Amino acid sequence: RELFNKETQLIKKHTEAKTILNDLVKNQSVVMGILDASFHSLFVIDDHCIIHMVNKKSCEDFGWTKEEFLGRNISMIMTPDVAANHDQFMKNYLSIGIKK
Repeated sequence: RELFNKETQLIKKHTEAKTILNDLVKNQSVVMGILDASFHSLFVIDDHCIIHMVNKKSCEDFGWTKEEFLGRNISMIMTPDVAANHDQFMKNYLSIGIKK
């Protein structure tokens, strides 16, 4: 009986995890639809300035594919003088709220 209860709990957790994963995929599709509908270049980056999402307009404007953008630092679209300091600007902003 105890084994049956553990198996039942495992199946329930697996089902819940699949539901959560499906919801995340659906939500990501909605977000990408919103981003791609924009007339402006849009990027989603993390706190290390790594690109995680990019819209179609960005690809058109910069001439790179989504695959070329994803996983790279956002500084790739900046002029060298701005790119050189951008990561530090972001660290400062995230840690103490000072822009630049």
